[in-house]
Amino acid sequence: MAATVVRVAALADLHCTRTSQGAFQPIFNRIRESADVLLVAGDLTHYGLQDEARVLAKELGSLRMPAAAVLGNHDFESGHAEEIAAIMRDAGLVVLEGDACELAGIGVAGVKGFGGGFGKHALAPWGEGVIKQFVREAVDEALKLESALARLRTSSLVALLHYSPIQETVEGEPLEIYPFLGSSRLEEPLNRYPVSMVLHGHAHRGRLLGATRAGVPVHNVSMPLLARTFVDRSPFRVFEVPTAAPLDGAAAAGPTGGRRATDAGGVHRAGLPVKSS
Repeated sequence: MAATVVRVAALADLHCTRTSQGAFQPIFNRIRESADVLLVAGDLTHYGLQDEARVLAKELGSLRMPAAAVLGNHDFESGHAEEIAAIMRDAGLVVLEGDACELAGIGVAGVKGFGGGFGKHALAPWGEGVIKQFVREAVDEALKLESALARLRTSSLVALLHYSPIQETVEGEPLEIYPFLGSSRLEEPLNRYPVSMVLHGHAHRGRLLGATRAGVPVHNVSMPLLARTFVDRSPFRVFEVPTAAPLDGAAAAGPTGGRRATDAGGVHRAGLPVKSS
């Protein structure tokens, strides 16, 4: 089956408030004109309030296209994360919480992620119980990401996170808050599966592009970052992702041991940015 190209729009950190009526409709209208699928990498609301989610749900009414999202840390602020997810689902958004979906032939594995830091500076499960609990949360999120990736049978896989899996795309933020912006534990499953690209938000002052140790491209699609970088454009990115026939059985689900399927087959590396609007 010949490959086709799906245009994937992405953004994060909408931080919708009770007074955001009308603020997002122009952006969603532009996305509808520019892309086939929308992915939102967390922080849909600002204070995690149900009223904020209802405002955003009305704004999404103009979208009318396949869309998926993960929640961010702001969506948990007021203790109503489950209600916010339900409101978004009622508005037609697929909310991923450690699970996966297929949109226009693209497999999407979604998880919020968590902090803990990167590389040799990552927090270790040592000492007080609260420290061990913090690290356990990051480990659990990484396990959920791996489980979601294992379920997919599509030729192109996109990982949708809120927290960053690598340090490179948070650089520009104050060094002191790196441990709260992401965790390299999230990188481990990304390197074991043939992931086409990774999308995340959360780091408003970070960098647009990085890569995992296995070469998987990682894109920071935080709206504040995009608004500062592309001052003459709407604050979202569009990526062209090739899709083909679904892979069979374990060939799609099995880990690659760090070797990407695209490296082995000479296939075009999916997810490199070719257009930004």
